Amino acid sequence: MECGTQVVAGVNPKRAGETHLGVPVYASTKAAMAQTPFDVAVMFIPPAMARDAAVDAIEAGAKTVVILTEHIPARDVMAIHHAAAAHHTRIIGPNTAGIVTPGEGFVGIMPGHNPNIFQPGEVGVISRSGSLGTLICLNLTRAGIGQSAFLGIGGDPMIGTTTRDALKALDEDAKTRAVVLVGEIGGAMEEAAAEYASGMSKPVVSFIAGRASPPGKKMGHAGAIVSGTMGSYDGKRRALEAAGVAVADTPSEIPGLLEAGLGGGAFRSAAVALRA
Repeated sequence: MECGTQVVAGVNPKRAGETHLGVPVYASTKAAMAQTPFDVAVMFIPPAMARDAAVDAIEAGAKTVVILTEHIPARDVMAIHHAAAAHHTRIIGPNTAGIVTPGEGFVGIMPGHNPNIFQPGEVGVISRSGSLGTLICLNLTRAGIGQSAFLGIGGDPMIGTTTRDALKALDEDAKTRAVVLVGEIGGAMEEAAAEYASGMSKPVVSFIAGRASPPGKKMGHAGAIVSGTMGSYDGKRRALEAAGVAVADTPSEIPGLLEAGLGGGAFRSAAVALRA
């Protein structure tokens, strides 16, 4: 709330009727929507209860539902996505660290409150991993480059917003001049995103974790499965580079590749420049 996020309601059936930090608590998301309309719902819910909580938020009319929970049963995740499709709700996650709009607010468990990591700017960052995404944003901020948005898409096999979806959203965002795509070995989302990136006018820079992993090794995320060459580090890098995406060997190279992609023009955010 101190960072600008407008929290209008909480939902906890056991504490309905209470207030916390001046915010009313309701028995259900539908009851909250009837009294204090909202756009985004975020779930701090154990796996066994995640389906009911998500469907309640979706049917209440939430435009976006951020699902932090991991280890949700696959059948329940399918039910969540089915409900979301029927109600035109965007799902971020499951197993996401959240989303951040520096200078405006954040939803989830990312350190969006920390000005040493996040600063307002013009670079959109997409990451499966919250910790790796935090490192990338830290490197950008240290280099004087602020972020327009951070989208933590989550590491589960069946997520609601893919790397390609997130890339398209940032491509259409007027406040974003360039994009950093943080991926990892396993799955095929980076290859699918590369296909979209090939038609973008905004520069895209990528870092793929797992370069030194032994063949057949998968990362910690459930969705990071390597099948043959699909999902391998080399396969992802080839697809991205063929699409015109600059791929960094280490996260520290990303600021320089961004500046080069924009022709070395003025790129540093005013807020970060003033701090520097």
